[in-house]
Formats: sequence, structure tokens, C-alpha cells
Amino acid sequence: MKLRLSTPSLLLYVSFLLELQDVGASLSLPIVGRRREAHVGLARRSSMSGANLQDSSDLDYYTNITLNGTQNTVLVDTGSSDLWVAGSIPGAADSGHTASVNYALGNVDGPIKFADLEFDGYSVENQAFIEANIDPSHPGGQGIIGLGPNSGSEVHSTINNPSGDAVLDRIFRANTSAPNILTILLGRADDPSEPFPGEITVGRTISGFENITSQPKLSVRDDSDSVNQHWQTLTDKNGILGPDGQPISVSSGVKGAPSGQLVTVFDSGFSLPQVPKAVADGIYGRFPQASFQNVTQAGLGPVWTLPCDVEVNITFKFGGVSFPIHPLDTNYDDGFVYPNGTKFCVGAFQPIQSGAESSDYDMILGMAFLRNAYLLVNFGDFVDGSSSNTAAPYIQMLPVTSPSAAHDDFVQERLDGNDSGQNFQLLPANPDGDGDDDSDSKSFSQKIKPYLPYIIAGSIVVGLLLVGSIIWCCVRSRRQRYRPLHDPAPIGATYEHAPPPFASYQPRRRY
Repeated sequence: MKLRLSTPSLLLYVSFLLELQDVGASLSLPIVGRRREAHVGLARRSSMSGANLQDSSDLDYYTNITLNGTQNTVLVDTGSSDLWVAGSIPGAADSGHTASVNYALGNVDGPIKFADLEFDGYSVENQAFIEANIDPSHPGGQGIIGLGPNSGSEVHSTINNPSGDAVLDRIFRANTSAPNILTILLGRADDPSEPFPGEITVGRTISGFENITSQPKLSVRDDSDSVNQHWQTLTDKNGILGPDGQPISVSSGVKGAPSGQLVTVFDSGFSLPQVPKAVADGIYGRFPQASFQNVTQAGLGPVWTLPCDVEVNITFKFGGVSFPIHPLDTNYDDGFVYPNGTKFCVGAFQPIQSGAESSDYDMILGMAFLRNAYLLVNFGDFVDGSSSNTAAPYIQMLPVTSPSAAHDDFVQERLDGNDSGQNFQLLPANPDGDGDDDSDSKSFSQKIKPYLPYIIAGSIVVGLLLVGSIIWCCVRSRRQRYRPLHDPAPIGATYEHAPPPFASYQPRRRY
């Protein structure tokens, strides 16, 4: 997915070592979530239409890799497909090509080079990557590893042959005995120094979660532009349940999307999911103390705010399976404080920012969702060189959040263990009494659009006929009222105490 970090300066503040495990014919990458010390936005690639989309969260996931034996700390991003590191890699071979990725607040560019990549269990010879210059925004030995579809790789597009394939493509093609799958499990732990552990596996599932392969297979919806292919699928119809347990009315902006369903992208590069405004309103708008405002702290932007002790429970549905969202993920505590010193939290499911909408998807579900679902992506025929017999890619997800356990977590974390229950009621839905369904109205407008010219022309003709009729009636009326001087005078008024006047001249009557 062509949504990238605008400036990876946050990596300057990250220094840690991860223990890698030998997994033989498959790859397991332990990852760790770290809070940022400064706001860094997530933005669209300049090649995409629309304005920059900023992510205001303060959390990213990292792991370690080696290139020609040199260890590098890289941010894990399922929304991109390229590998780059800052600084010179000893012994790396120059391809003679350069690649550039433009961001909202900077860019990453440099020569494309080849080096041997190691993931403990895997060794990939001559992996192509971008060798970026070291500067304050790109600290040495740090970078990003993109785990998205090969079709989204700038390096692959530049090299234009299999030697420029993305990391996962190289692994899959070199290990044909292992399935072409990527799995991601993000979570939280009791250890305050490591509060957001996670794991990524390539070629196998995580031990204890093997039943994910029996979950419904969700088709990966093709992007209108294959170069910008995302890991995206459809929600179920009425697939977002609000805090009252009822479906939130939705309408997709994607051409051809079924009524009542949303095209959804899964991207580990986002902490705060980006959702349609109607969805965010349906989640947070009915809480009495909730307020929609522009939060300038950390560049958050327009978002719902609410007290941190408000438990917000919502559920997403994919493939007939319910995915409850942990209330610690829906009501996000990032230490925000009003000028008067009052603490507040933000609704993590943020309205997708103005100008950031895409014609190819409706919402982006990042970490706040992925901490509640174990995600498996089968690359299928997305792998470079796949035959026509290769199956299409698909997504499988396994719920990992228990609503009752999540409630207990919230009580301990936000209510100091005092489970006194919520002391408020949700505000009525549709307080203005408007029960119109947005999708129905949009569907109607779309249906009549092809006939609009005929409707306009017909309206003009009817209007002209109406005006002509009015003019004719007025002229006719005036002609009836006008009488020449030689015509008899009109009949006089009738009085109740006298008989009505005669209709013609009566010689015996006195005038």
C-alpha cells in the first residue's frame, strides 16, 4: 500500500536488540512496539491522488535484519514493499540504478544495491534495497522493511526484472516447500518496558494459533491500479457494530462495492485506524461527554475526544466472524491534557482526514484493530513469476480478544479496579429524527445520474409549456373582461332585499 512514513526520524530514538529464533524452513520475526518521542506522520506517496494522510499515533513496530552481516533496525510495514536502510553496507554491489520515494515531509532516495539478507532461518542472496544517505531524518543502520505486494515496490519497478523483487517474493521463490503466507500478531503485555510485543511469521503460523487456517478465506479485492495493490477486503454487510450493539449505517465510496459493505485495508504502519466520518460518529458521537474537535497536540487533527474512563465496545465482522475490539484500543490514552490540566483520551478510530479518501478503499485498519485479530495473508499469485494455476491471494483472521477479559483489563487500567459500571446512558441515535439511510440515498442518486440530462430537458419543456399556458390564460381573461363602448353594461350587483336584475331590457321597467 502506497501509504508511507513521512519522515523516519523517530528511528533516531530507538535502540534495542531482538533475539531471533531458528525456525528452519520458515521465518519468525519477533517485533517490539516502541513509543515515539516526537510526532511523525504517515503520508500518501506522492504518486497517489489526494492529500497527505497523517497518522498521529506514537507507536511503531521494529525488528532486526542483517545485510552482508551488518545488523540494521528496521520498522515493519505491511503497507509498503521496499527495503531501505540508511548508511553504507560493506560489500554491497551497485545496480547502476537509483530509486526515490517521496513523502509529505521529505523523501528517501539513493542507489539500489544488492546484499545478502539474513532473517536467522532464511538467507536471501543479493537482495535489492535502497541505500539512503545518513542525515538527521535517516539515522545510520536504521530503515524500513516493506512486507507488501511486490507490485508496489519502487525498486522492483526500477530494476524491472526478478533481481529487483521485494523481500517476501525472494523468500517465497527460494523456498517453494513452504506456503506463501505472512502472519502478523500484535499485542500488549504486562511488562511496562515491553508493553507492545508482536510477532511476524513467514511460511508458517504461530504456535498455538494454527486454527487460523480454518477461518473463512477473505478474497483480496483487486486495486484499480495494480501498482498500488493493497491487502484489502470487504467487511460483512452491517459489519460494524457500535457501542449499543447495533450496526452502524455505512456507504462505500468505492465503485462496485456491495451495498452496506466497506473496502478495508489492513496496514501495520497505522496506529490510529482511518475510518469514514459516519463510522467514527457512530462509535463515539452518542457518549454524553464526547466532543469532536481539532486536537493540535502531536498534530492529531480532527478527532473525537472523551474521558479516559469511558469504556467503548465495538465489533467488526468479516466473513461471518465477529472481532470485538478491546476498549483500551477504542479509547486511546496518549497522555493528552487540556490547557486547564484536565486529562482526556481520543477515539482511536479517527475520521479519515479531509482529502485523504481513496477511490480504491474506504478505511484503513491498523494497530488498534490488528491487536485484536491474528492476521494471515496468502500471497497466492501476487508472487512474481507465479503461473496461471496459482490460486488467488486471500486473507484469514482469527479473533484474539475476549470481551469479558477486555472489560476486566479496562477496569484495572482505567477505573483503578473499581467496576462500578458506566454511570451514563448513550444519547439517542439520530437526534434530529432523520432516519434516512445514506447508502439508500447515494444509491438512488447513482441510479438517476445517467438519466439526468433527460430529466433536465423534460423539466425545461414542461416549464415552457406551463409558462405558455399561464400567458394564454391571462390574455384570454383580459379579453373577456374588456367590453367595447357599444356593448351593454355588465349586470349590477345583487342585493338580498331585492330580486336580481333582469338579464335583458324590459320596456315596462323603470330605470
